[in-house]
Order: sequence, then structure tokens, then C-alpha cells
Amino acid sequence: MTTHTTTAEAWLAGRLPEEWFTGPVEVRRDRDEIIVIGTLREPQLPEDADEAAREVAARARIKSFREETRERRMEIARELEHLSGKKVSWGVRVGDREALYTHLAAPVMTRLRQPERKVLDTLVEAGVARSRAEALAWCVRLVGERSETWLGELRTAVQHVEEVRKKGPDS
Repeated sequence: MTTHTTTAEAWLAGRLPEEWFTGPVEVRRDRDEIIVIGTLREPQLPEDADEAAREVAARARIKSFREETRERRMEIARELEHLSGKKVSWGVRVGDREALYTHLAAPVMTRLRQPERKVLDTLVEAGVARSRAEALAWCVRLVGERSETWLGELRTAVQHVEEVRKKGPDS
């Protein structure tokens, strides 16, 4: 897979304080939002520290970064929102732990036939979700987690189609 730098990544590389992250940020985007995810240095712990201690230290590092950089992140987000026309949210990674800060929850409307509504209603009745909307979000998360490889291949295929379309004749 080839990596290419877009305008957002290039702009962020020049705009973000170098001391914030251990390397270039990851930029995730959809039609509504840009999420900027940076990797933080892992806290220094004794080699024999258990997983619980590592989890506590990672959470503390994430919280500390969020609080200490809030004003500056908001300023940078406003600038990127102005440039991109999209909502900008933040996230960080410490080791294999990831946390997103105040990211967008976009409403999605759909029409469902009775068999699909029954699935959602079963999830509500079983206490898995409080509402049909929450049940639908749960289903989408589950499909995303269980089908990440397939979804990744689909995203790559869509990206390839877009690249081929750009090379075609102007219409």
C-alpha cells in the first residue's frame, strides 16, 4: 500500500508543535469530519510493571495531554475546519491504546423493513441498547469490528476507482 501525503497532512506537519507527537499524525476522514490522531510517548515504567499499571499510566498520559493542549488544539482545529470545511476532532495513541476526544456523532436516517426493525427491537428489549438508534449504532460498530479487513479492501478499491476516474477524459 502506498502512502501519500494530502494537503491536510502536510498542513498539520507544518502547524503542529513538534514536541506533541512521536511522529507524523494519522488523518482519518469521511464526508463530515477529519480526525487527527497522534502517537504520544509511552510512560516510563519499570520493566516488571503489570498490564494494570500500564493501563493506568497510559490513561494518565492521555488525560494530561488532553488537558494541557486543549486551547492550542482548539485553535489548530478551527484553522483546519476553515481550510477544509469539515469538523476537526482529535485522538491520541499510547502504545496499543487509543482515545478520541469529542468526535462528531452524525445523524443518519434510514428506512427499515420489519425484519430489520425486529433486530433492533430485540437488542432494545434485551437491554443491549436503549433505543433503536443506539441499537443501529451498535450493529454498525459490530460489523466494522468483525469486517475490518473486508472494509479496508473495499475502501482501497473505492480509492483506486477515484484515481482512475481522475485520469479519464474530462466530461
